[in-house]
Amino acid sequence: MEYFNDEGKNVAINFEYQERRYLYKGIKRIFDFVASFIGLVLLSPLFLIVAIAIKIEDPKGPVFYSQIRLGKKQEPFKMYKFRSMVVDADKHLKELLDENEIEGAMFKMKEDPRVTKVGEFIRKYSIDELPQLVNVLLGNMSLVGPRPPLPREVKEYTEYDKLRLAVKPGCTGLWQISGRNDVGFHEMVELDLKYIDHRGFWFDMYVLFKTVGVFVHPNAAY
Repeated sequence: MEYFNDEGKNVAINFEYQERRYLYKGIKRIFDFVASFIGLVLLSPLFLIVAIAIKIEDPKGPVFYSQIRLGKKQEPFKMYKFRSMVVDADKHLKELLDENEIEGAMFKMKEDPRVTKVGEFIRKYSIDELPQLVNVLLGNMSLVGPRPPLPREVKEYTEYDKLRLAVKPGCTGLWQISGRNDVGFHEMVELDLKYIDHRGFWFDMYVLFKTVGVFVHPNAAY
């Protein structure tokens, strides 16, 4: 089956070949498991510091936040993050949809009033994303892959957009190292399809290496 983007360009990705890459997928899973386990151990002091900071700012609120996301082939799973917003943030989302600052099936707002002071800092340096290492350990995410979308976002997807869900989602990817919130939804889809077409062990290492640079020099994350 052929797919075309908004400009009528044909997608030339051989998805059947990508699905048969058993050696790469096996190595990737082993690396994900080992790296996420080591990461969780080494980052445990940082986890403790962030947890204390969140509790000091809001003693009654939880430290972690979980949300249903869609992974490979739209399989739902619970994704974990450090809580960076007020407790009832989801209830106020509808009130802010008209102020969305990114085109397409995503919501981003630079001055989001729901973000806490601690949340603003940990979002800037992507520290809020670190608990997703648990998702990697469990196997419903990979270290590198497309960003896992919300179910309400996928409802707005075209068949072309859904191609980005052909592989396991990741903690980081080409979108995150290419400007993140400065990159629109349609450009994100193109980056994800580029990753799917070219993915391999060394390409994953390249993305992870670039991600370290993003932690040190944040690229417009909010």
